[in-house]
Amino acid sequence: MSLLIGILSSILVCGNMVLACIPLFAMAIVKGLLSLAGLNRATTWMSRAMDLIIDYWVGCNRIFFRLLGIYQDRTVWENDIHLSRDRWYVAVCNHQSWPDILILQTILNRVPPVKFFTKRQLLWIPFFGLAMWLLGFPYVRRLSRAQIEANPKLLGVDRESTLQACEGFRNHPTTVLNFLEGTRYTAEKHANQEGRFQSLLNPKSGGLSLVLAALEHEIDALIDVTIDYPQGTPTFWQFMKGECRAVEVHAVCREIPAAVHAAPDLDAKRRAVEVWVEDIWREKDLRLRNRRSADSM
Repeated sequence: MSLLIGILSSILVCGNMVLACIPLFAMAIVKGLLSLAGLNRATTWMSRAMDLIIDYWVGCNRIFFRLLGIYQDRTVWENDIHLSRDRWYVAVCNHQSWPDILILQTILNRVPPVKFFTKRQLLWIPFFGLAMWLLGFPYVRRLSRAQIEANPKLLGVDRESTLQACEGFRNHPTTVLNFLEGTRYTAEKHANQEGRFQSLLNPKSGGLSLVLAALEHEIDALIDVTIDYPQGTPTFWQFMKGECRAVEVHAVCREIPAAVHAAPDLDAKRRAVEVWVEDIWREKDLRLRNRRSADSM
């Protein structure tokens, strides 16, 4: 039965993506023509209309998952009174599995469409990669230290990509999602990293610092999300088969600290963000440990 559910859910999600791409690609062509004609206001309006495609895709997936009983999330919100579709937000979350993205898009339906940092290799996925590029998702290379040492010029590539994406985000409300750990959590990665946290990988705040600097006057708050899978972290296929019955989600809306706003330059802002993120990750790690301890009793 789980195999049939997996096949059906995969067909529905992929088919939904292809259907969503038809109007998206057509709108992208119109947007390009408007841009060439110098009609900036119309181009901005078209960008906002294209973002509605994300709402359509996420909304349909939510219906599919509910009908097929793929999973049930227990979401707890804190300080969410100021959430609005007409404001800008940056969201951070721990990263455990590919289903994290589908779950986050589902629960963050009270804020503008979510756009997340993603690996450049995903550009080559049919329909999906091109759609994310047209929608302005920031692509990063995830360069290793050895690659940067071999070619120092690569260090600025991700920065320019992020700043270019933020320039587009400034035109209309957006939620920028960043998995600060940079990769999915595994016990092996945690051991190799000599992590400072028990249940999390060490966070990297460079990308978040750039977003907060580029959208300093637009970002209204940070949405801090913690995801946990009580029955064990599923693979994407296990998730699509409905073998992940429960997902624990905790989300809190946080104000941007005064120290981050007051930073006079990017280096100072990065240092202020590092201190802030360290505190957030320490609290997140404690929350995960307490929840897991309660489950084991």
